[in-house]
Amino acid sequence: MKVSSITATPNLTLEKGKSASVLTALKKYKLLYLMILPGLLYFIVFKYLPMGGLIIAFQDYQPFLGITGSPWAGMKHFIRLFTEPTFMMLLRNTLILFAMNIVIFFPLPIIVALMLNELKNRHLKNWVQTIIYIPHFMSWVIIVSITYVFLTVDGGVINELIFSLGGKKISFLTSSEWLRTIYIGQIIWKELGWSTIIYLAAITVVDPQLYEAAEMDGASRLRKTWHVTLPAIRPVIITLLILKIGSTLDLGFEHMYLLLNSLNRDVAEIFDTYIYTAGLKNGQLSFSTTIGLFKGVVGLVLVMASNKLAKKMGEDGVY
Repeated sequence: MKVSSITATPNLTLEKGKSASVLTALKKYKLLYLMILPGLLYFIVFKYLPMGGLIIAFQDYQPFLGITGSPWAGMKHFIRLFTEPTFMMLLRNTLILFAMNIVIFFPLPIIVALMLNELKNRHLKNWVQTIIYIPHFMSWVIIVSITYVFLTVDGGVINELIFSLGGKKISFLTSSEWLRTIYIGQIIWKELGWSTIIYLAAITVVDPQLYEAAEMDGASRLRKTWHVTLPAIRPVIITLLILKIGSTLDLGFEHMYLLLNSLNRDVAEIFDTYIYTAGLKNGQLSFSTTIGLFKGVVGLVLVMASNKLAKKMGEDGVY
């Protein structure tokens, strides 16, 4: 009894000390924690509380019966998801578009940020930044509508130009061959400028003495970019890459749904659009929830795996 009481006393004291230190920190930085509160409430209300609804993925959910009254289905919907022929089509289309995002789009903001950093004319730099930022503030409806004006067969600017040069009009918007090119082109147009902000912010904190030392060693501007700037912003690049990998199966609904039609469905249908079709159009709520749960689990596993790999390679990772 004496030994156990002696052992428990330091642990109790340690726990009290931790609680006191937490309360002290809360009181000292209460304004900072207050600033975090809106974001914290957003994630609790819109991200964590709705996770309770994932239980319907294991039920034959009926809205009039509710979660408590709907019969259990076990793994029925998961078996259906993985055995349906559409699963491989959805997986293929989603992975191809994600690969295009990683290979084509992801490096572009880094390159643009490095190029803007080399501009010595401040007014020109601000002008370029403003021009490439503007599309980010447009909705996907506007972006796709502008694309329609350019690419439609009936009076589209591009097709009229092709026709005037003696060529044959191309049905860009209904062609399976052009869908992925249009998709990645729209992402580049809309998000390229905005995505450079983080990299430009990371570049601004690079120690100027490193550039001076490299210049004294006779390094050219390209060498300074390669040996100073890129290594300095590498942690930011790795962090954003890990987060990007986490959204492998989550490409977004609105953009692809606006491009989707009956003629390009074989390459345009992805998990996000299929969830809408199965859940809201066909009323298969349990099945659509199963697809969403599958996407979330895959994203979580990929983030954890890529973060662990990054740490093994000597990087900080996300956590």
